[in-house]
Amino acid sequence: MGLKHLSTLASDRPGNMIIAGADEGMLFFLTTQPLWVSGAIVVGSTTVLAMLGLFVVRRCVAPERLSEHNEVAGFNFATVGVLYAVLLAFAIVVVWEKFSAAETTVAEEAGAAESIFRLSHGIQDPGGADLRQALSEYLAVTVAIDWPAMERGTIGTGTRPARQALDAVYAAFLKTAAAQRIEAPLMSEVMRQLDAIAQGRRARLIASEGTVPGVIWFLLFGGALLTIGFTFFFGMRSLPAQALMTGLLSILIFSELLAIVAIDRPFSGIVKLGPHALANVLELHKAPAGPGGSSERH
Repeated sequence: MGLKHLSTLASDRPGNMIIAGADEGMLFFLTTQPLWVSGAIVVGSTTVLAMLGLFVVRRCVAPERLSEHNEVAGFNFATVGVLYAVLLAFAIVVVWEKFSAAETTVAEEAGAAESIFRLSHGIQDPGGADLRQALSEYLAVTVAIDWPAMERGTIGTGTRPARQALDAVYAAFLKTAAAQRIEAPLMSEVMRQLDAIAQGRRARLIASEGTVPGVIWFLLFGGALLTIGFTFFFGMRSLPAQALMTGLLSILIFSELLAIVAIDRPFSGIVKLGPHALANVLELHKAPAGPGGSSERH
């Protein structure tokens, strides 16, 4: 089982993620900016453009002509609004569930590491000490290198040291298992926890690439523009009142889109998951340099 996961970790680039060029780059830029910067771009600029668009339409078309079609426009607007509301709600629920799942994955990875530290004391030294030392190095590299790489979006070469450190943990345990007569239940449980770390890390790397595919981003932003654009073709007598309603609708829609952008990548931007769970395990089980030492346990 362990050798199987060694082979699956040959590359850290998630194979099921399709990068969409400039669109992906723009979304990554928005995700990694401070919230006020992303809010100004996604909410502020679009609201200003929406209100300006209304004034442009009123300069070209008299309100009397628009008011003649208020009934038909209202029916179409209601249909478009409902369809877009369903899509928007679905996207928010999905990204929030993925964000929560990523948080759970990190906690499970930390829990598996904690279990291995404790189980390793059932293995005679120097094998048990070597396993603790290798696991400590993996956690240290994960905190220092893996997390910044996920935040920058440099999955692959940026996370290679952590993959190599995980390989070293497997190698240390398999070497010890071959040299010592470890009880079958203990060996099976340590291997199960090692596989949980490998699987958790793989899930974490995939989650760091984002949840929403390019076609859904197109529908989300395209649907927002279409929904707001429908408000231009209502003929209200008071233009400032209609502009205010258009602006408020734009703020509402694009604020929800901003929330999706902010949590789509769980390990990037201002709303992100940190390595605190793994760092806490490392702090509780400091392995001294060199074989033969004992870990601190609390």
